Amino acid sequence: MRLPVALKAAAAAALLLAATACGSSGDGGDSRAGGLNPPHLTAPSRLGRPEGEVDLIAWAGYVEDGSNDPKADWVSAFEKQTGCQVRSKVAASSDEMVTLMKTGEYDAVSASGDASLRLIASGDAAPVNTGLVPNYKDVFPDLKKQPWNSVKGTPYGIPHGRGANLLMYNAKTVKPAPTSWSAVFDGAARYKGHVTAYDSPIYIADAALYLRSARPELKIKDPYALDQRQFDAAVALLKKQNADVGEYWSDYLKEVSAFKSGDSVIGTTWQVIASLAASEGADVKAFVPKEGSTGWSDTWMVSAKAKHPACAYKWLNWIVSPKVNAQVAEYFGEAPANAEACEQTADKGFCAAYHAADTAYWKRIAFWNTPIQQCLDGRTDVKCVPYAAWVRAWTEIKG
Repeated sequence: MRLPVALKAAAAAALLLAATACGSSGDGGDSRAGGLNPPHLTAPSRLGRPEGEVDLIAWAGYVEDGSNDPKADWVSAFEKQTGCQVRSKVAASSDEMVTLMKTGEYDAVSASGDASLRLIASGDAAPVNTGLVPNYKDVFPDLKKQPWNSVKGTPYGIPHGRGANLLMYNAKTVKPAPTSWSAVFDGAARYKGHVTAYDSPIYIADAALYLRSARPELKIKDPYALDQRQFDAAVALLKKQNADVGEYWSDYLKEVSAFKSGDSVIGTTWQVIASLAASEGADVKAFVPKEGSTGWSDTWMVSAKAKHPACAYKWLNWIVSPKVNAQVAEYFGEAPANAEACEQTADKGFCAAYHAADTAYWKRIAFWNTPIQQCLDGRTDVKCVPYAAWVRAWTEIKG
């Protein structure tokens, strides 16, 4: 398979989530966004003539013009077809995306869930008129008007792609085959020194998701909405796990290498990493455990200060068009947003491997949000632990 150059940037995103971000209520189907009340902005009812250029902020691998890989070029055709010359800035984190959008110098951004709601709350992202994006009609329904890309039924972006955080294990070493996250939490001592975990404060949510089932008395509803008692339980579990962790990973190449060598035999991963490890000879399997999993979803958003709105809308429609969305998904290593993209992938088994059209699969994924004091699960009688505290706790967990 083609090596997805974007993964390092995607991993970095989780390391630098901002503590002051605004979040959403729960995961899946509820666009109330935790009572978020963004500034009153309106989406355009029509577009003028293309301005001849567009300025984009994106994850590495999302805006490719052939300069990184001659086989990866969906920008040149866009420029030829629309007359909009693309200028792009690769961002290494959600924080950087938010900062760049605030300058007003960019027209659109490929925001992950944590950044998207910050941009909505601050008024830096404008509502999107999906009627001006013809390919939006083919976006999977369960990606439309979700907590991370809409507020009170108003869409603020066009879904781009999504992925789940999986449990991967060495099929020769780890027996019997695990079915639960307990294998890397309460049962981690069996693989002492060979457990791997994602190196980010957001990984606290993985522990919380496990505890939601393992300790029902904690009454965890949303792994990103933790009161102090719930948060302390998740941190305690991760401190216990730390004794058995051989390596925390953020570089996908290091995780592939560790599973090939046997230094790691069980831990969190992404589907693209599991596929790459298997293609290089590692005897690994990866899946969503019975408790479900965390995950991520990206959205293209238009700046409220866009100087080139017509070209920005043309880009949104282009990037989610079937052929281009298929190209990006395969290059980056994610499930495409456009249902028609699955007919356009070079690897005809790609969408099945990434569960692109599997609605039941995605219902089991708790997509990344940024914790704030206003509990994202709707509770008003307590305060939840904000992300700044997650960052401090992560330092303590790792020691």
